[in-house]
Amino acid sequence: MRLGPHELSSNLFLSPLAGYTNLPMRLTLRELGGLGWVTTDLVNARSLLEKNPVALKLCATAPGDQPMAIQLFGSVPEEMRDAAVRCEALGAQGIDINMGCPVKKVTKIGGGSAMMTELEKTAALVRGMIAAVKIPVTAKMRLGWDDENLTAPDLARVLEEVGVAAIFVHGRTRAQGFSGTVNLAGIRAVVEAVKKIPVIGNGDVTTPAAAKHMLDETGCAGVSIGRGAFYDPWIFRRTDHLLRTGELQPEPEFAERLRVMRRHFTRYVEFYGEEHGAKLFRKVAPWYARRFGPAKVFKQRVITIKSAADFESAIADYLAWRAQFCDERGALLPRFAPAPMVASFMREDNAAGESSAIPVPKGPVERW
Repeated sequence: MRLGPHELSSNLFLSPLAGYTNLPMRLTLRELGGLGWVTTDLVNARSLLEKNPVALKLCATAPGDQPMAIQLFGSVPEEMRDAAVRCEALGAQGIDINMGCPVKKVTKIGGGSAMMTELEKTAALVRGMIAAVKIPVTAKMRLGWDDENLTAPDLARVLEEVGVAAIFVHGRTRAQGFSGTVNLAGIRAVVEAVKKIPVIGNGDVTTPAAAKHMLDETGCAGVSIGRGAFYDPWIFRRTDHLLRTGELQPEPEFAERLRVMRRHFTRYVEFYGEEHGAKLFRKVAPWYARRFGPAKVFKQRVITIKSAADFESAIADYLAWRAQFCDERGALLPRFAPAPMVASFMREDNAAGESSAIPVPKGPVERW
């Protein structure tokens, strides 16, 4: 798998998720293996040019985080061009243009999904960015604004002509938001629309089997995983192994989940500071807990932590409470073990009767 001049270790990509795919998460996932390319949270081009501290924090990288791309959104050609130059100076190996975000604050300025409605204007903007930098420029899009305007194939053709290195396509329209199911035929239409550049599919990839199914059904060159990595940080390693060998590795044991969660927390503290990092990790720890088996006590406690000591205390108390559900070897009794994840995991309830859906904005997409 190649992206521009870069030969990747796999054809698996981490999708940008605002507020989550920060440097601590990217490093944690990379350490587990199987991940070929990552993209930062979306960054406002104007904010980056103004050296806004939040924007600069989103662009932060470190050894072990390569190859990585910074994802930009905006609609002013000069700002997007200059922001691309800034990203190159910051050490990014690529620049991804957000043409898929359906959130109103992005589309109302002509960014995100709104870029799919004016192909000539979008092409001119992208052409200017490509001419200004030496690193590859990619585009992340949806299938279109709505079912009546499935413009992704046309846009992909236009972007290939102006020189983008790859297309990432989420198999939903802007009108769908995150509802419904991914349209694999729509992704396949984008694959068939281009001549040479790779198309990377995205949407509803929650297991290694789902990733393989997307590759088989669409002919896409790679798969980009976002929400599926929340509950299974090992999904890239397990998917890469499945694609290379045909063998599906078992899910990690509880001890390994606990080890990785601790490592993830440590990185949050190092990156954001102890108190702020602990508070931000309140949103992350419950992802891990969903696969712990009985974990109500831990989830209630961990959303109150303010320090590393609080975090370790929450774990210690949980381990003592969890023992009642385990045998003499410390393994969960079968009736308490979480059900195996399946391709539709995100849309079903798990064995504990809890909703497994990852939180997304509520209500009509127009209100987001």
